[in-house]
Amino acid sequence: MSTTDELVQDLPPSAKLVWKVLEYNGGLTQKQIVENSRLSQRTVRDALDRLQQADVVEKDIYIPDARQNLYRLSLDEEEAETESEAEVALD
Repeated sequence: MSTTDELVQDLPPSAKLVWKVLEYNGGLTQKQIVENSRLSQRTVRDALDRLQQADVVEKDIYIPDARQNLYRLSLDEEEAETESEAEVALD
């Protein structure tokens, strides 16, 4: 299985930028990604589509406004296990 970095490596620069914006800021709406990346709406939409096809970004419902979607990075299996262990340790 490839790491996330390897999957993103072959994507266009705009998709890499969107991925980095999500990496630094966590889950964001498409509008928030446009504001943070300074890319056009169309470019962000295309980048998000490519990132979702590569299975490195997930789309969820944005609770404050269900008309929008929340985009966040998908967790690798190793990252998910580490996160689960950290949650158990806190309990």
